[in-house]
Amino acid sequence: MLCYELQPQLVLGVVVGSNYQIIEKDKRSARAALTYYLQNQYRKDGLQAFGLLRVPKMKMVQISIKPSYIEAQGYFPLSFTVQVPVAAVYGEALFGNNYTCYLPILEKYFHYYDNKQLDTLIRHFATGALNNMQPEAIFQLLRYPKPILEIIEMKVKDTDRYDWYSFHQEQVRKNLNTLTEPFPLPRSVRKRLSALPDVAWEQEEKVQEIMEKIMGARANVLVVGNSGSGKSAILGQAIRKITGPMLSRRIGLTFWRMLSQRITANAKYLGEWEQTVEELIEELTAANGVLWIEDIIQLLQTGGWGAEDSVAAFMITFLQQGKLQIIGEVTPQELESMRRLLPSFVACFQIVPLEELPEPKIQRILDKLSAYIEKNMAIVLEKEALMLAYRLLARYYPYKSFPGKAITFLGTCISEAKMHGQSQMDRATVLQHFVTQTGLPELFLRDDLLLDQTELQAHFEQHIIGQPEAIRHLMRIVKIYKAGLNNPNKPIATMLFAGPTGVGKTACAKVLADYFFGKGQKQSPLIRIDMSEFQYPGQISRLIGQGREVGQLVKDLRERPFAVLLLDEIEKADPSVFDALLTVLDEGALVDAYGRITNFRNTIIIMTSNLGASNRPALGFNPTDNEKAIYQSAIENYFRPEFFNRIDHLVFFAPLTAEAIQRIIRKELNDLRQREGFVKRHLHLNFSEALIEHIVHAGFDQRYGARPLQRAIEQLIIHPVAQWLLSQANPDNCSIYIDYDNTVKITKLNEND
Repeated sequence: MLCYELQPQLVLGVVVGSNYQIIEKDKRSARAALTYYLQNQYRKDGLQAFGLLRVPKMKMVQISIKPSYIEAQGYFPLSFTVQVPVAAVYGEALFGNNYTCYLPILEKYFHYYDNKQLDTLIRHFATGALNNMQPEAIFQLLRYPKPILEIIEMKVKDTDRYDWYSFHQEQVRKNLNTLTEPFPLPRSVRKRLSALPDVAWEQEEKVQEIMEKIMGARANVLVVGNSGSGKSAILGQAIRKITGPMLSRRIGLTFWRMLSQRITANAKYLGEWEQTVEELIEELTAANGVLWIEDIIQLLQTGGWGAEDSVAAFMITFLQQGKLQIIGEVTPQELESMRRLLPSFVACFQIVPLEELPEPKIQRILDKLSAYIEKNMAIVLEKEALMLAYRLLARYYPYKSFPGKAITFLGTCISEAKMHGQSQMDRATVLQHFVTQTGLPELFLRDDLLLDQTELQAHFEQHIIGQPEAIRHLMRIVKIYKAGLNNPNKPIATMLFAGPTGVGKTACAKVLADYFFGKGQKQSPLIRIDMSEFQYPGQISRLIGQGREVGQLVKDLRERPFAVLLLDEIEKADPSVFDALLTVLDEGALVDAYGRITNFRNTIIIMTSNLGASNRPALGFNPTDNEKAIYQSAIENYFRPEFFNRIDHLVFFAPLTAEAIQRIIRKELNDLRQREGFVKRHLHLNFSEALIEHIVHAGFDQRYGARPLQRAIEQLIIHPVAQWLLSQANPDNCSIYIDYDNTVKITKLNEND
C-alpha cells in the first residue's frame, strides 16, 4: 500500500491496484484496517481481486501540465504551467512475462514489456489523466506529500492453492480468453445462436480432406468458395470431429475462433499489437491450439497502413516456422486480392476449393433441412414451398451460392413462423417473405400471373406525364424482366435520361423504383446520389470506398441490393468515376482492392444528364429528330465509347407542354388532399380553374421546367390555407373552395354529414 502523511496523526492509506482507501491516525492503524478489509475480500473473491507484483517498487515522476477548465464549449487553459508529482508503483507481474505499473491516485494502470518504456508510458498515461481534471483537482494533488510504499501481509489457506492455479491459467491464456472464443461452442449455446443446424450436409469428402490437412500435415488451411457455399459449416464440422471423443485424446488439438480486428482493438501504444500477437502465439503453443480467423482477409488491413506492415505480414515468419497454425475461409476474389497484395502470406496455406454443388445435392440438402425443421421445431415445410424458395433464390440471387442462401432465407421464414405460432409453411408464406425481403411485386415472382400491358401503360401514364418515350422504355424493361430474359450477370437495366431540367427525369426514376421494388421494403427503393459531389479525382474514395473505408455507393447498395440507383447529373463527376462504373455496368459488380464484392445485379441504374440542353433551339412542345440528334451528339462527344456503349437505353425527355403542365398541377393538387393536416380534419379541397391557370404561369419556367412548381403550390395554396385554418374556430368536417382573383380566396362551402 501507499501511505500519505497528510497531517500529524492523519494518514491516508491506498491499496495499489484497487480503489481501497482509508484514513487513520498513523501507518500502523491504516495497515491494520486495510489488512482486515483485504482479508475479508480475499475470502469472498480469492486472489483474483488483487493486482499482484513480484517485487513492487515505487518512483516519483514530475509531470508538467497546464491546467484547463473543462466546459461544454471546450477547454480553457490557464496561463501558467505546474509540475505535478505522480507516484508510480511498478514491477514484474506475479504471472506472465510482462510488467505492470499502477498510478494509484490517478486510478490508472498499464502493462509494459521493456523497462526502457516505463518513464515514457508513465508520462503518457499521467498526462492524459491530468488533462481531464479540473484545475481545483490538480491543485489538490499538489498538496499531497511524497508517499511511502508499505507491504501488507495476508494469510492464504493451503486449500486455496487451486485458486492460485486457476488464476495462473487465466494469466497464461490471457489473450486467448480475451481475443478468442473456444470452438466448438456447447450445444446449448449453439441453439441460442441459431435454430438451424450448423452441419455440412453432402460435403463429407471436403470435411475429411480438411481434417487430414489439419491433423496430419499440421498445415494452415484456406477454404475457398463463393458466398453461401458452406465454408464455415465445413470447417465447423471438421473441428467438431477432431475434438470429438474418438480423436480428442489421441490428437489433443484445441481450436480458438477470432475476428482479426480484435488484435489491434485495445492497443494503447506503438508496438503493442505485435506483442499481443507474440503472446497469443505462445499461448496457442501451450494449449496445442489452432486459430480459426473468420475474416482472414482483414488481417491484411489490420495493424498498419498497408498489407506490407499488417498483422498478416507480421505472422508470416511464425507461419513459415510452424509456430502458428491458422485456418480460415475466403471467396475466390478475396484469394486473388491476397495473392496480389501479400503473396508470401498466401503461400503459407494449403488451399481447399469448394465447387458449386449440383442441383441433386442441393435438393437433398433442402430435404434434410425440411426434415430437421419438422422434427425439432414442429413446423411443416411443404414440398411446393421448398421448391418455390429454391426457384426464387436461384433466379434473384445468382451471385450467391447454395446451400447458404437457402438456409439464410428459410431461417428467417422459420423465425417468423415461430413468432406467430404457425405450424405450417406453404407457397403463399414463402412468397410473402420474398416480397417483403426484396420489394418485388408478385407479378414478377409468379409465373401464373400474366402481364396486362394495357394496365401497365395506364399505370405509368398516370404517374409520368408528358413523356411518352420514357414510358415506352420503362414498359420494355418491365416486359423483359417479367419474361426472365434479362442478363442475370448485369444490372437489370442501365439507362441514361437526357433532356432539359425540370421535365420529370427524377420523378420518372421514383415511379420505376416504386413499381419494381416498392412492395415490401421499409426503406425507399430509390438510391439517389448527386454526382456533382464527386467532381475531383480524390473524391472517388467517398463514392466507392478506399482501404477500410466504405464509400457511399457501396454502403447504400449493400443495405438495399434491390433498388433503383439514380446517379443524378452524371456528367459532373470526375472521369475516374466513369472508369470505376465500367465494371458495374458491364458485370453488375464492384470489387474493391481486398476482393470484397458489391453486387448491382438486382438494381436498375439510371443516370441523368443535361448535356446538349444548352445547344438545342428554342423550346418546343415535342423533341424533333434534330433535337434528339443534338442531345445524342453532345452525350457521345462527352463520354468515352467504352462507357457510352454499356448503356442499354438512351431516353430523351421532351420539354413539357402546356397541357402536361396542367395535368402535373392537377396531380399535385390531388396529392395535396392526402396531407395529414387535411385528412385528420376531414377537409375536402376544391380548386377553381382560375387558380390552376394561375399556378401554371407561376410554377413553370422555360429554363427550369416544372421544378418551381412545388414552391408555387406552397406559396399560393399551403400558406394561405394554413393561415385560414388557424383563424377558424371550428374548421373540421367541411369542404373548402380555393379560388384566385388577383389574390387567393378561400371559402367554406358546407358541413360534411
